[in-house]
Amino acid sequence: MSKLKAKQIQSVRGMHDILPEEQKYWRYIQKKIEHLLEYYGFERISTPVLESVDLFNRAVGETSDIISKEIYTLRTKGGDMLALRPEGTAPVARAYLENGMNVRPHPVKLYYIDPMFRHNEPQAGRYRQFYQLGLETIGDASEAVDAEMIFIAYKLLDSLGLDGYDVHINSIGDQNCRPVYIKALKDYFRNRSKKLCANCKNRLKENVLRILDCKEEDCKETAKEAPQMMDFLDDSCRLHFKHVLEFLDEAKVPYILDPYLVRGLDYYTRTVFELIPNDQATAGLGQQSTLIAGGRYDRLIEQLGGAKTPAAGWAMGIERIILAMKEKNVHVPESGPKPKVFLVQLGEAPKRKALPLFESFRKAGIEAKSSLGRDSIKSQLRIAHRLGVRFALIFGQKEALDGTIILREMDTGVQETILLERIVDEVKKRLKDKPIGAPSSDKEYEEESAK
Repeated sequence: MSKLKAKQIQSVRGMHDILPEEQKYWRYIQKKIEHLLEYYGFERISTPVLESVDLFNRAVGETSDIISKEIYTLRTKGGDMLALRPEGTAPVARAYLENGMNVRPHPVKLYYIDPMFRHNEPQAGRYRQFYQLGLETIGDASEAVDAEMIFIAYKLLDSLGLDGYDVHINSIGDQNCRPVYIKALKDYFRNRSKKLCANCKNRLKENVLRILDCKEEDCKETAKEAPQMMDFLDDSCRLHFKHVLEFLDEAKVPYILDPYLVRGLDYYTRTVFELIPNDQATAGLGQQSTLIAGGRYDRLIEQLGGAKTPAAGWAMGIERIILAMKEKNVHVPESGPKPKVFLVQLGEAPKRKALPLFESFRKAGIEAKSSLGRDSIKSQLRIAHRLGVRFALIFGQKEALDGTIILREMDTGVQETILLERIVDEVKKRLKDKPIGAPSSDKEYEEESAK
């Protein structure tokens, strides 16, 4: 009786593999991130994937979509309730307090590139495990900080080849002026509750600001005539926002005043912003084309048990950035040095000697490649041609016994036998003497390799 074929195990829905051919995007983006952020004084921080559920309940808000719908939770054997990290700001704030970073010179400027987890509906560029870049500046209430964070976000997209993005910006006030606005907003939507979706009817009771962020057409249409926060800002918040805009004007960062822009997390105060394509042509990103979003959160540290500490930050999803780059056909160079040498080995003895020879080239700073599992000289030379190497080193049984190796110039087909102990120095000398070349066509190569 034949055995039943085992069922193939698939990746968990909403999770994805990052394949080798995709890695060049990740390396390219990380290099751009590190260059820009470290120039502006940001230091990298990493926090655990698992945090206490209470951290996010207190920071993000129990009525937020993250807590009510999306957070992954688990109970440990000891009875603790933990959560897979759904966002990065609250863990960084917790780390700031727990590790005594409040005694450092301020502002403390941090960034992270870490996986986050949310149980939402997977769509283009959105996964249940996704990677996020986040910036946090802690300990400075100045309008200049808001402007710097927006400026860096704008310049980062530009450095990644993603031009054509506008900053949508608003102020949502603070605990002094926002309550009056929230009352006016509730009065407005309460009289139009029949036009709201089921989620927004709940938001009317729990957090009316989030109705302004709803993507349902009926809710968007209903919100068009809603009261605007700008009309309710007190003098302090109004002046803060005015100065932020003046900084952006001076830095020539294009922005659009968006009176209904809010953020979905409870800790935001005053300045909030998103970077959105100005032509709305990024169709592959789906309904939500925002690439970077953030704002000021002056009360979060206090909510987590620390002293009142101003802060601001933003985050962007790496997968969505890659999708936008592909849509715009941004050229991303292949990463890593190109190989100069390909080692063609024929037989068991040459294969055994190949690894020490590879190490000799590595120590000399010469990139070498090989295909140890292949025995055909023709197939190995074909790989060498595709890689565009300058030299092929042919190492057979005879050469292994003689302590020699054949050096082949790939562009001319000229071959020369050289002592194995001299081959690294000889390759290094020839690389300095002549630019790297390769046969002009596959046909020319086939003719050469057939000789």
